[in-house]
This record gives sequence, C-alpha cells and structure tokens, in this order.
Amino acid sequence: MAEDQEKDLQKFLRNVDEISNLIQGMNSDDPVVQQKAVLETEKRLLLTEQDQDEDECRTKLNKTVISPPSSSTKNADDMNSEAFLVSLEKDAKERAKRRRENKVLADALKEKGNAAFVKGDYETAVSYYSEGLKKLKDMKVLYTNRAQAYIKLGNYQKALVDCDWALKCDEKCTKAYFHMGKAHLALKNYSASRECYQKILEVDPKLQTQVKDSLNQVNLQEKAELQEKEAHRLLNLRKNTAVTTRSLLETLAKPDQIPLFYAKGIEILTRMVTECPEQTLFRTHNGFTIIGDNKVIKRCFSAAAKDAVEETVCVSVLRLWQAVCSGNEKNQLLLLTHPDMGTLLPSLLASSVGAVQEESLTLLLQIAQTEHGRSLILSHLDMTRLLEALVLFLHFSDQKADTAMALLTDLALEKRFRVWFQASLPGVLPVLRGVLKIDPKVTRLSALNQFIAIMGNLCADAATRRQMAGCEEFGDACLSFMAKCEEDLSLFREVMYTFLGLLMNLCLHSAFVSKAWALEVSRRCMSLLDSQDGGILTRAAGVLSRTLCSSLEIVEEALGAGLVKKMMKFLKAGGQTASHYAIKTLAVCTNSCHEAREEVIRLDKNFSVLMKLLNSEDEILVGNAALCFGNCMEVPKASSSLLKTDIVKILLKHAGGSAQKTDVQLNAGIALAKLCTADPRYATQLRELHGLEILNSTVKHIRD
Repeated sequence: MAEDQEKDLQKFLRNVDEISNLIQGMNSDDPVVQQKAVLETEKRLLLTEQDQDEDECRTKLNKTVISPPSSSTKNADDMNSEAFLVSLEKDAKERAKRRRENKVLADALKEKGNAAFVKGDYETAVSYYSEGLKKLKDMKVLYTNRAQAYIKLGNYQKALVDCDWALKCDEKCTKAYFHMGKAHLALKNYSASRECYQKILEVDPKLQTQVKDSLNQVNLQEKAELQEKEAHRLLNLRKNTAVTTRSLLETLAKPDQIPLFYAKGIEILTRMVTECPEQTLFRTHNGFTIIGDNKVIKRCFSAAAKDAVEETVCVSVLRLWQAVCSGNEKNQLLLLTHPDMGTLLPSLLASSVGAVQEESLTLLLQIAQTEHGRSLILSHLDMTRLLEALVLFLHFSDQKADTAMALLTDLALEKRFRVWFQASLPGVLPVLRGVLKIDPKVTRLSALNQFIAIMGNLCADAATRRQMAGCEEFGDACLSFMAKCEEDLSLFREVMYTFLGLLMNLCLHSAFVSKAWALEVSRRCMSLLDSQDGGILTRAAGVLSRTLCSSLEIVEEALGAGLVKKMMKFLKAGGQTASHYAIKTLAVCTNSCHEAREEVIRLDKNFSVLMKLLNSEDEILVGNAALCFGNCMEVPKASSSLLKTDIVKILLKHAGGSAQKTDVQLNAGIALAKLCTADPRYATQLRELHGLEILNSTVKHIRD
C-alpha cells in the first residue's frame, strides 16, 4: 500500500511542470500553440480517466470483487467525457478571444501612455500603462515603459519592480536591463548598475556602444560622489581654500555689480581652484549656474566689438572654466550641458578679439584630450558653427592654426563626428569650398595640409564621397586649389601631395561632377607626371587611373601626351604603389583604345614587363596585367613572340587558381582565350596541359 502511494506522489510531481506548460500554451496569442495545448489537454484527460479507473480497481481489490460495468454506465461515461472535452475546447477558444481583445485594448492604452510621456506628463503615462497591465498582465513593453516613466518621476524602487516583471515576461529584455541600470545608478547602487549593463552585452553584444556609454556614466557619477565627499570633508575641517572657494562663490552670486567686480573675483577664484576638492566645491555650490547665468557676464560675452573691460571679463571666465574642468569629467559635463554653451563656445572661438579666441581654443582643446570630452563636444556644441570657427584659424600664420587643426583632427576621428558630417554635408560644403579658395601663400601650410587630410579621410566614406563628387562648386574649388599649388610646387609640395590623396578618394566615385571636370583633372595630373618628386608622381598616376575611364577623349589626349611611355617607366622602376597605379592605367587605356595596345607592344618588346607582373604574388598587379595582356592580344601578330615562353601555363595557373579577387581568375581566363584565338598553336599547348576544362569553368563563372 505504501509503495502505491509513493508511486502516486512521484507521478503527481512529474506532471506539475507539464500541466504548467499546458496552461501557458492555452493562454498563448498564437492559435497554433493554443490548439496544440487543447489537444494535449484532451489526451491527458482521457489518460487521467483511465488511471482513475485503474486506481479504483486497485483500491477496492482487497475489499470486494469487481463487477464489470454495465453497458449503460459506459455510455453515460463516454457522453460525460465528450461533453467535458467540448466544454474545455470552447473555454480555450474563449480565452484566446478574450486575450486578443485585451491585447487591442492594452496596445491602445500603451499608445496613450507614450503620447503622455512625450509631453512630459509622466504621471498620466504611468496611469495609462497601469490600465494596460490590468488588461494584459504579461505585456513586457508596458512594464518597461512604466519603469521609464517612474525613473522620470524619481520613483526608482517602483521602476526596479517593473523591470523585474518585464524580465519575468522575457529574460532577454535589454530595455529592462537598461532602465534597471539607470534606476540603480540614481540610487547610487553602482555595482548593481554595472551588472545590469554588463548583462545587456551577454544578451546582445551589438549594443556594445550604448553599454559603453552607460558604464562611463556609472564610473563618472561614482567618481564625482567620491570627490564630493572629500570636498565636504575638507570644508567641515575648515580648510582655508575650501572655505574661500565657497565664500567667493557667495560673493560672485551678488547681482548687478560692475563688470570688473566679477572679473577680479573670478581671477581670485581661478587661483584658488587648483585641485580636485576645490573643483568639486565649485560644482556643488552652483558655480556654473552663478557664472553662466550672470546677466552682466552674459552681456560681456554677447558684445560683438568688446571693449577692454568686456574682454577682461570674458578672458577671466574662460580661464576659470579651464581651471575647474581640468581633468574633471563631471565639471566638463556640467559646463557643456549648460543651455547657452552650445552656441556660446563656437561664437567665442570665432571672436575678433584674439585673447578671447585663444582662451576658447585652449578650453576646447583641454576638454577634447579624452574620449569622454570629445563625446561631450560632439553631443552638445553646434558643430557647424564650431567647424566654421576652427576654419577661421587657417588664416593665421602662427601656432594657433596648428592647434585648431589638431583639435579638429581629434574630433574627426570620432565615429559620431563622421555621422554628423555626412548628415550635415550640404550645409558644410560651403565651408570646405571656402578653404580650397584660400591662397596657400597667406596661410600656415602645415595647418592647411592637416585640414585637407581631414577632408580626404572623410571622403573615403562612400556616401560622403558621393555628395562631394556631385557638387559642381566643390569640384571647381578643387581645380582652383590645384592650380594655385602648381604655381610653386616646391613650396606647396606637402599640400599638393595630401590634396592628390583627397582627389584619389573623390575619384573613387564613378559619377564625377562632369566629364569636363575629369578631363581638366587628368590634364593637370599629366603635367604633374613631369615632376621629379616620387610622391607627387605616384599620386598623380593614382588619380589618372581613376579619371581615364570616364571618357575616350581623356584617354586619347593622355596617349598623345605620352602617358603609356611614362607608365611603362613606372613599371620598370618597380615601386609597388606606383606599379599598382601604372598597370591599372594601362589596363584602362588598352581596354578602350587600339593605339594604346600598339604602344604597349612597341615599348614592351616580348612582353617582358607584363610577364614579370603576371608572375607576381600581388593579386592587384596580376589582375590588371592579365587584363592589359588580353587587350594587347587583339593586335595582329602580337602573340607570335610568346611561343617559346610558358605564358599558357602562367595564365592557366591564375585562371584556375584560388585568388581572393575573382578579377584575377576572370582576366586570366579571358587573356588565355584571346591568346588561343590569336594563334591556334597556343590552343594545342592548352590541350596538352589539360586546361580546356579549367578555361570552360572560368568562362561559365564569367556568365554566372
């Protein structure tokens, strides 16, 4: 008897999880899942009835003799079972219907809550989300949205509870972890906040950037709290500098004083703020608000033509900001997030007053030394105005121009800057054109060179390049700048070298400003091929390799200027980069012009140069050399000089090889086909090498 009871208990325990899963299935939104759960439930009920019959038999076995049930009892039981199953199925369908109806109502309440949230009415948003949860208790988005609203209301504990419920609905809900991390951060539970953000990476590694920013915020706030504790400790100990910092801020908070009153007080305060505790006290005693919102100081900042007193006030404030923000990320954040700062700092940077301009540049350069600081600048300053202000420094011939371009270079390396630049390019192009119109003789060449390098790097992005290449005014500015540099190539050598790099990237876009523009660029690059400077020669060839394909007219004019001879000279010299551009240029020329093919054959007797390239390990050289070689095989009798060479074996190796660049296989296969067509004796060699199958496979690949 005890053994039977133990079996019953174990059976019951085994069924608990299965029954739980069936209930979830019957409540599912998916009709297929619901139906499957209903059928499984029916099956279990039938089995349960059979078990109950067996249990009855077993239980009564020792008490009496079992009589077989009458047929009428069986029929009644069958009817009861069928009726129950019908009722169960009907109930499941009604549940599914009610859930769908509740889902519609919950979605509508969610939208109302979202609208209230956008308006800043967070209490109403909470009310709508709560009503939605009454309709559908397992709708995770209502929990995460309500958590976000609770955070806005400062009710962080309730936000944490909602995040927990969202995770019960979906253990991989990244939004729940984000909001939970924010709530813990607000409660100063730094370790718990970090754990939430790190959990997000386990769920979705693609969110690395967002997680990194969030973790930086945790570190920043924890560090700031430690700084504030130390600052207040020193204040409680009545340390002189701490007390004086607080007293000076109280003095500077007096309104409507003469400008020099504030200037002198700020100068004293700047000398006091030399260490982290004083920087922290400045922040905790509302220093940024006291200075930033002071009406007299604001008037000094906004004055276009500043007198000596206004200049003194502006310079003193800028130096104070340098002192309080030096190495202090929290202070940098408060400074740059001040409502006026987005436009104020760029305008001060563009000031006609040299001292104000210089101190503004120093402040921004100081903040931009860290990734955090650069992120603040890119997020909170008017970047178009900032770019315009930095470009103005190119008109200076001293160190300030280099400093400004160093700042711009640091910013331009950030992904956020590139995203902004691409989105804002139509409005920024006039600034870029303005730089190209500068007379290089009146600027600091190192700074100008640095700015052109920034443009060239940005132009490497396809979307940016497309916009720049499609702007006629920008194209004209490029030609004008190129002409100015050509006037004294020895003086402007570095600038021209960098500018040719910009042109190379610009010419990667096939749709040039116009064919006329491409022709003019090609002409200027052809003239540069007479230079004695190897770097200029190489980059000029690089530009030509990308402009020649725009029209036959450009190719024919370049041939007339001796382009093939110059490119063959490059190839014989053997420099890798120069050879890349030279063989590509020859491939373009021979692809479109019969005279170019004849010129290559005349200058490369027995194809010694091309054969050397075909034997290279460099796939770029091999691919373009094969294309050029194949083009030359269209010239009558060109192939006769190769009969005693292993050209068939070389081309066959490339055509059937496993080069990463498919152009190598394709071009080698085409060249081999043209060679065999030109002279049947090569076809015989091909058959002897069992190469027809390889060639057919290559041709099939070309068709595909």
